[in-house]
Amino acid sequence: MGGRLGAPSGRYAGKSAEERKAERRRRFLDAALELFGGGPGYRSTTVAALSEAAGLSTRQFYEEFRTLEDVLAALHLQVNDWAETAVLAAAAEAAGAPIAERAAAIFRAYAADVTRDPRRIRITFVEIIGVSPRLEEQRLARRARWVDLICAEAEAAVARGEAPPRDHRLAATGFIGSVNGLLHDWNAGWVEATLDEVVDELVRQLLAILHPPVPPDPPAALDPSAPVP
Repeated sequence: MGGRLGAPSGRYAGKSAEERKAERRRRFLDAALELFGGGPGYRSTTVAALSEAAGLSTRQFYEEFRTLEDVLAALHLQVNDWAETAVLAAAAEAAGAPIAERAAAIFRAYAADVTRDPRRIRITFVEIIGVSPRLEEQRLARRARWVDLICAEAEAAVARGEAPPRDHRLAATGFIGSVNGLLHDWNAGWVEATLDEVVDELVRQLLAILHPPVPPDPPAALDPSAPVP
């Protein structure tokens, strides 16, 4: 037989091994978003159920992940990455706007992305809570990233003369706690308000951090020698 066999290309049905691997991972994450965020939840889902929902085998699951916790970790990061992309796009679009307009645009972009799909809210504010020390560390690390973003906006506002200089980190951390708590409670049905009302309230809190009201001047001291009118 003449000629020489070439090296295997690794392609199947027009896709490389890397492309097939990425597609399998995406299918597992899509299935996890549905089961963890819209179905029985992370704690009631099995590897077999997730694999069936993804249309893949358990063998393929273990080629992509070690445990279901790994899937939840990846999904939590993905949901946060989607929100961060939306926030950065809004920040770029609002460049040069006054701080009140800019902060409102940024937070509304975040809220719109997270709340556009109730499953994302559940992953971000419900399912990730109390799973393991490892996921708690990841959750807090992502919270710290949001705090850093708020502090950066605050520092930029100070540099532009739009906000008084101060340490904004404590206030930003408290605000992120408010976001997590209020959206969690709204999603659970414990808050009698529309989503728009919840977002409006959080925007007001954010603006109070970035542009707090100027306190009134203290009253002038009375001159004890002045005659009483």
